[in-house]
Amino acid sequence: MKRFLSLTTVVCLMGSTALAFEPTPEAESLKKAYPGKSYSPYAQRGIPDRPLWGDTHLHTSTSFDAGAFGNRLDARAAYRFAKGEEVQSTTGFMARLSRPLDWLVVADHSDNMGLFDMIFDQDPSIMSDPEGNRIATMVANGGDEGVTAALELVDAYSRGEVLSPALAVEAGSKLFRSVWQRQIKAAEEAYEPGQFSSFIGYEWTSLVQGANMHRVVMYRDGGDKAGMMDPFTTEAPNGSINPRDLWNWMANYEEVTRGDVLAIAHNGNLSNGIMFPEAAQFDGRELDADYAATRALWEPVYEATQIKGDGEAHPFLSPNDEFSDYETWDTGNLNLSEAKTEDMLAGEYAREALKTGLMLETSLGTNPYKFGMVGSTDSHTSLATAQEDNFFGKHSGAEPSPQRPKHVVAQFDDVQLISWEMVASGLAAVWATENTREAIFDAMERKEVYATTGSRMGVRFFGGWDYSIEDLTSRTPATPGYAKGAPMGGDLPAAPEGVEAPNFMVYALKDPLGANLDRIQIVKGWLDADGATQEQVYDVVWAGDRQPDANGKLPAIGSTVDVERATWTNSIGQAEMGTVWTDPDFDPSQSAFYYARVIEIPTPRWTVYDAFRMGAELPEEAPTETQERAYTSPIWYTPG
Repeated sequence: MKRFLSLTTVVCLMGSTALAFEPTPEAESLKKAYPGKSYSPYAQRGIPDRPLWGDTHLHTSTSFDAGAFGNRLDARAAYRFAKGEEVQSTTGFMARLSRPLDWLVVADHSDNMGLFDMIFDQDPSIMSDPEGNRIATMVANGGDEGVTAALELVDAYSRGEVLSPALAVEAGSKLFRSVWQRQIKAAEEAYEPGQFSSFIGYEWTSLVQGANMHRVVMYRDGGDKAGMMDPFTTEAPNGSINPRDLWNWMANYEEVTRGDVLAIAHNGNLSNGIMFPEAAQFDGRELDADYAATRALWEPVYEATQIKGDGEAHPFLSPNDEFSDYETWDTGNLNLSEAKTEDMLAGEYAREALKTGLMLETSLGTNPYKFGMVGSTDSHTSLATAQEDNFFGKHSGAEPSPQRPKHVVAQFDDVQLISWEMVASGLAAVWATENTREAIFDAMERKEVYATTGSRMGVRFFGGWDYSIEDLTSRTPATPGYAKGAPMGGDLPAAPEGVEAPNFMVYALKDPLGANLDRIQIVKGWLDADGATQEQVYDVVWAGDRQPDANGKLPAIGSTVDVERATWTNSIGQAEMGTVWTDPDFDPSQSAFYYARVIEIPTPRWTVYDAFRMGAELPEEAPTETQERAYTSPIWYTPG
């Protein structure tokens, strides 16, 4: 499929490129890379030159909950939509992305894979069972009845129960395997190396009485290997809700097939404290060296933002960070059967986990939470939409409509989550050398990735010891970025003799179709002299002539949002910004990590577009503005 870039897009991509030769041991700078080698700076590129945009976490009609909510779009439709084709949504709207994605993982739930094939076909084994007949009839009726059926199924599943044996598909059954082969075939048909990468994957949906421990399993492989083993499920006796058992399955898969897989945990904010344990797992088993090493091996990245709430930070954990309360879901666990308490929060959020990982490394020998960060949608509509003005919601019962903002997404007793609380998030950006399964997967494993809440801003982040402003303004800053240090997801090299503190080169370009940039921050976490974890957020470069106040806080940039017209202007902020920043508080004896957070100027939230386009009533409690952001993978420092 041909792709056309606007002049703005080309300029932005060129501004953030690493168009240079592969660094060699003798190439210490950009200047040394050229003489006598070649004339063209675009030849022999050995480093990534643009981010590839994708979604690691999309559900189609094959997922039992997506089907119950009404989704009738299969994996083929999901891939077509991601490639930029116009697709009709389940509720009848024509939908299209503003720009195609570069890659996609269809990650349908492995548990109950095939159930909705039976329900859609009115299978006798379903219809002859009273409970199965009731659910199937509600699903067929659709609308609110279908949503009610879906919530019943999800709630029962969250509690480790089934409404009826007729409503469960056994792993390894003929139907289960045929549906898995169908998913593989759809991914293989959609794969266009160099243009679009369709990944085989599934979601392992572990729940401990409603507490979320879900992981997406992503394959580097094609169907020849992925089809050799069934996906892992949570159903005993062959499945399990314990992540250790998932990691054992992954190891077995690689041994049997000689293939390659990784796992991406997500929605720790719904785990009620068990996603990132500090002392013991959910089952009481103490963390040990094996747990730390195994988790670090199989889970190189974490999904830090998505439709069910942002998971970077929480205001209770980071009270001095005015940007830590972004689209926060902290009511309870997945099915709202257990309310959230403050003591749970430390085991749920990415920044706190990164800090905890530094501490655990001192006792276990390995940092189990040394992960990079990605964003993804977790949409159950088959439509990977994360843009505020093009948001099709969590599931097909919450697609655009005048009633959508007040629609109930989830409920347990009298506790509810309402549609206006859904988050139009997120996307995964990967710095890969080419658009192939292998290159993108390898970039994920080395953590050279970043998360956004839906914007396609370009961000690069390097850590070293002697970056200069000249490196940044060379217009090919990635060349000295790689030659002098480490990219996002890496480790700081050893300090040269006499250098007292590391410095970091960070730069960002606005989304060509989006908002200007407000500021770039660097978030630092470290272990102090007493072994306690600490954090600090530094504003390192910003738009305008603002100055920090007496407390070191930078004033807000202001807003141009017009709620009535659902628009804004780029009359504030900057299209591009970057800097070289040196840590003013560095202590070489203390382990630390650093990551960049890039924040846009305010823009209308998706609820404002609903009110403007659909005539929907905007709930009084619903925010009208959002500040899209990006989170890079960290760069770690370990004392020598």
